[in-house]
Amino acid sequence: MTKDNSIFRALALGQSIWCDFLSRDLLRSGRLDKMIEEGVRGVTTNPSIFENAIGKTSDYDGDILSMVRQGKNREEIYTSLTVADVREAADRFFPIYAGSGGKDGFVSLEVSPLLAHDAEGTVSEAQTLARLTEKKNVMIKIPATPEGMKAIRRCIALGINVNATLIFSVRQYREVAEAFIAGLEDRASEGKPLSGIASVASLFVSRVDTAVDKLLASKDTGGALAGKIAVDNARAAYMDFEIILSGPRWRSLEEKGAQVQRLLWASTGTKNPDYSPTMYVDSLIGPHTVNTIPPATLEAFLAGGTVGLTVTSDREGMKRRLDKLAALGISLDEVTDRLLEEGLDAFEKAYILLLEVIEKKGQSLAG
Repeated sequence: MTKDNSIFRALALGQSIWCDFLSRDLLRSGRLDKMIEEGVRGVTTNPSIFENAIGKTSDYDGDILSMVRQGKNREEIYTSLTVADVREAADRFFPIYAGSGGKDGFVSLEVSPLLAHDAEGTVSEAQTLARLTEKKNVMIKIPATPEGMKAIRRCIALGINVNATLIFSVRQYREVAEAFIAGLEDRASEGKPLSGIASVASLFVSRVDTAVDKLLASKDTGGALAGKIAVDNARAAYMDFEIILSGPRWRSLEEKGAQVQRLLWASTGTKNPDYSPTMYVDSLIGPHTVNTIPPATLEAFLAGGTVGLTVTSDREGMKRRLDKLAALGISLDEVTDRLLEEGLDAFEKAYILLLEVIEKKGQSLAG
């Protein structure tokens, strides 16, 4: 397998490409191994992904039946199935984890969406999932709600790898970065080591354009901004990342062995058919970043992605466009707040639906 493809070229510029999907078929068919050969360096999951993998295939039916006969309830079955897939995927990526000194090769598993507004419950479940997976290269996904921020800080202090997810705004990103740094400071104050703790801050991209473009359609002069704001929003977050990375608080932690919380671009599949299928990959490549890409977009990026140092591009244009958006009376903060609520609702619905499917499948399979 050649290492001269778009994934490896992005890696040379400091960006790791992860796959935004996991299923038993992906694991057992050899497709994940092929992705790893092509340069993919991690996997992310969420309740919607598992709802598709478990609820819409028969691949897990044998295990569901076995666990029903053992007397396990639907939540226990869900956890067992997802933990098993994540553990298997983590084993596949462990050589990358080891070879990168613990900086890459991660698989993410999300806490229950029903805990999004429960900091203590989130910390407790994160500890349970970390114990059940028992892999150094697993990250626990925690949504970036106000209570989630508290949980992120506590989990980092406990030494749990964290993927802070459902970030839509620059403000949210700053709060996540603060929670990460404060968690490391808490841990350092307890005399505990900072090395080996990994984290990413997952900022969702394409959904911002989907929402903003609808609002721009009603503005006479809004057309020039269509398809631009999502990337500008992400690039603005990266500017804050650079400031944080150069600050004295971070330098002090780095001297103690802490590793950077990378910015991860999520929701990078293109929703609008009028846009390039790789626009949310091509436009956000740079140091200390991850892009987690759905399989179809990953194929498109391999086939025709454009690789360059782009995450720092056109900063003057970025500021001008974001100012123009505000001048048109469109509040990006209001848009991103709504997207967070919609994201939480979507994951909760997918999670509840999957629990119901597991229960019905179990009953049907058991006769």
